[in-house]
Amino acid sequence: MKQLRAPQASLGDLDAETAAAIIAAAGDVALVVDGEGVILDLAFDTEEPALAACKSWRGRPWAETVTVESRPKLEALMREAAAKAEPRWRQLNHPSTRGADLPMLYVALDLGGAGRIVAIGRNLQAIASLQQRLVDAQQAMERDYARLRHVETRYRLLFQMSAEALLIVDAATQKVVEANPAAARLLRDSSSALLGRTFPEGFDGESQRAAQALLAGVRATGRSDETRIAWADGRPPCSLSAALFRQENASLFLVRLAPIEGGRGAAALPTTKSRLLEIVELGPDGFVVTSTDGRILAANAAFLDLAQLATEEQARGEPLDRWLGRRGVDLNVLIANLRERGVVRLFATQLNGEYGSTSEVEVSAVSLVETGPPCFGFAIRNVGRRLSAEPRPGRELPRSVEQLTELVGRVSLKDLVRETTDMIERLYIEAALEMTNDNRASAAEMLGLSRQSLYVKLRRYGLMTPGVEDGDDAG
Repeated sequence: MKQLRAPQASLGDLDAETAAAIIAAAGDVALVVDGEGVILDLAFDTEEPALAACKSWRGRPWAETVTVESRPKLEALMREAAAKAEPRWRQLNHPSTRGADLPMLYVALDLGGAGRIVAIGRNLQAIASLQQRLVDAQQAMERDYARLRHVETRYRLLFQMSAEALLIVDAATQKVVEANPAAARLLRDSSSALLGRTFPEGFDGESQRAAQALLAGVRATGRSDETRIAWADGRPPCSLSAALFRQENASLFLVRLAPIEGGRGAAALPTTKSRLLEIVELGPDGFVVTSTDGRILAANAAFLDLAQLATEEQARGEPLDRWLGRRGVDLNVLIANLRERGVVRLFATQLNGEYGSTSEVEVSAVSLVETGPPCFGFAIRNVGRRLSAEPRPGRELPRSVEQLTELVGRVSLKDLVRETTDMIERLYIEAALEMTNDNRASAAEMLGLSRQSLYVKLRRYGLMTPGVEDGDDAG
């Protein structure tokens, strides 16, 4: 430390109180220590909670107030002060009852009389806390970086070892960013040579347009999609699928190319099946494929017309009962029967359009669980004109039995009772039990009744099975 050039002239004669004030203000802690190392007097910042323990130091050896590891540095500090050597700052740690040790930076000076030493200390707790936070942040970054390295390694390993041809394509430029060895083999080039090339390429004209349309659809909706493509050189066709994901600020496609396996007989099958799919797509009856929880995976144009939707994307991912029947009732009955029996035929309900139109429909459905992900297929036929035909003469009832059967699940029992007799109510209940395979819980849902109310009416009309208690149900 550079000393004052003329301290006597600059400071003059300082009295003890002024000197004490200067010493106390020079640091957070000021100690006066005798030649034996005992603290004779001290001053400390009373507004600092960490220094509250200092008030008990008076009369104690200074060495007792520091940790064992700091005592050699304390002894060196005392020796340098006694020898009037150049003052040096040394860090000493004080044990704390609050957890971590209290770090202090001390300098010691000889007072020039009776071997007394004054020590000035500065609290390093804020700096130590900042250092600890920096260390913790650095360690957290190291852990995150290691985790990211491991994730990237696993991704690279899976990407390179995958038997499927995979490409990473920039969504903005449609340039190939990465290609795995399987893609290089399928595209008959090296992985490095594929980088930077425009995708798609190598397909025939129609497949080229189909691939472009698929990528545009995935880019617009964010949902993965799949199509069938043919090569320009006559190789066996492939299945092309793509999914969109983001990395940093860029949108990328994960493109998968899978050869369609099989010989001549199998190769002819996709063409036949594609014609069948075209018929389903263009047919007059609605057709919908859903997941096992009833969310739409695909729908044809006839269903979109009934539901008053412009594009298939508006329906995809939505629950089918948004449009079909009463929400939470009809579709649940259909799915329950599909899970139990695998097939449902001619289930009468109604389809509600997006803008308020209503169509009377019959639904036939099938469960597909054997191949691929399980799903349900629904064929939906508009029977509104058929239902609106005049009833055949010879019936005195307001509605024919056939009409009542077709209304089950669409009109609440309360409305029918207003216009029909007890006989019609009984027919309505019988039809519900028949359609649900005598599942009373589902029948009660369709009728808009509680189970208890249904049991009362079953007893009233003598439809209760002998020996079956109210609590028993096929569920």
